Amino acid sequence: MNEDFFADYKKFIVTPVDEKKNGKEAFDPKNYASHYILTLSIFDSRITSWKEASKYEIDVEKSIKMVLEEFNLQQFEKYHLELLELDHSKNYFVLALSSKTKFETKEENDRISFIVDRILLNPFYVGQGWFNIVGEKGRVARKLFQWSNMKYEIGAQDYLSKDGKIENISEFIPKNEEIKLVKNL
Repeated sequence: MNEDFFADYKKFIVTPVDEKKNGKEAFDPKNYASHYILTLSIFDSRITSWKEASKYEIDVEKSIKMVLEEFNLQQFEKYHLELLELDHSKNYFVLALSSKTKFETKEENDRISFIVDRILLNPFYVGQGWFNIVGEKGRVARKLFQWSNMKYEIGAQDYLSKDGKIENISEFIPKNEEIKLVKNL
């Protein structure tokens, strides 16, 4: 081969894009069309609180952060997950899911189910060893999480508690802003 054939190779150098930098853009909620609050707990759990996970050599907080970081790097063009709450004395954790595309009302549960049961399953189940905290029923079904979701819209929050009672006292304040003592406790 002629030695001068590749003499102008420098014109053809394309530096590879670092995959880690791709998903490192700062999270801006304005760039996402819809947001959901997800509450996840272990399906057929062998533990009653996250404190007990240490018996199975699982650092729950570290595991969640690692999986979410990897998820956000891989899915940065579609979704973003953020840990909102993790209390070691409880058996669930709360995530914020943001999607660049708006989910139709009919397909919300299917899309979220796909994310939780397909995309998040393996990184937690195998990658972080969470299969150890799932009981036999969960292993047979190869299911890790039970979850619930609520669409998050700023300014549209209801102030109802779980039992349906109103928790926002401002709804009881008359328009003239007088507050009268109704009953002494």
